[in-house]
Amino acid sequence: MLEVRDITMRFGGLVAVGGASFSVPKGAIVGLIGPNGAGKTTLFAVIAGFLTPTAGSVRFEGDDITAMPTHRRAARGIARTFQIVQPFAGLDVRENIAVGAYLRHASASEAHRRAEAVAQRVGLGADLDKPAASLTVAGRKRLELARALATEPKLLLLDEVLAGLNPSEIRDIVPVIRAIRDEGVTILMIEHVMQAVMNLCEHVHVLAQGKLIAQGDPPSVCADPAVVEAYLGRGAAERLRLEASHA
Repeated sequence: MLEVRDITMRFGGLVAVGGASFSVPKGAIVGLIGPNGAGKTTLFAVIAGFLTPTAGSVRFEGDDITAMPTHRRAARGIARTFQIVQPFAGLDVRENIAVGAYLRHASASEAHRRAEAVAQRVGLGADLDKPAASLTVAGRKRLELARALATEPKLLLLDEVLAGLNPSEIRDIVPVIRAIRDEGVTILMIEHVMQAVMNLCEHVHVLAQGKLIAQGDPPSVCADPAVVEAYLGRGAAERLRLEASHA
């Protein structure tokens, strides 16, 4: 579904991403992991159209979309969440989600119906009339997810949707993400919560200092010496290995 080919993104003398290439097959949940500052969110911004790469190309469903503006990519079926969650604080939950729904539903009544259906999918059905500003961190994360889902994407880019959540909140939202994929949405996710990555992702790409240093299934990637050195550390890698062996 998605092909990233030799993407380089420079900001003056800083190379944020240097020659990254990978693909995301239709119907998969694929992880993009790595240390802070590795270039993951920059790469997401290139895929979603917020940044034009210095070099390389992005292909979606076989078409080159490298120069396509963000709104046209959204219409084609690419949606993303943002690491820093910023709901429209003056609107309620229903209205926030409807903002995404207006991409495909021109009337307010249709957009609100779509918003209500999406809210049920992500566990916000009981909060539709609440002000978005009153939501907890976990609620705001679900709202960010709902707003992206309301655009009816084919490809969903999740940027640390689990960040800031406690273990029970993470356990609650992991099945929601899996159900979204099972309903036909392909997912590429940036995530630091490695247990969730192990549980959700079929394939993982590792970015460090702007370069892809490893790729494969989660257990293989977590055992890769380069990944342990650049990102996980030996203690975390061993803990993940033991958890995987007991799963």
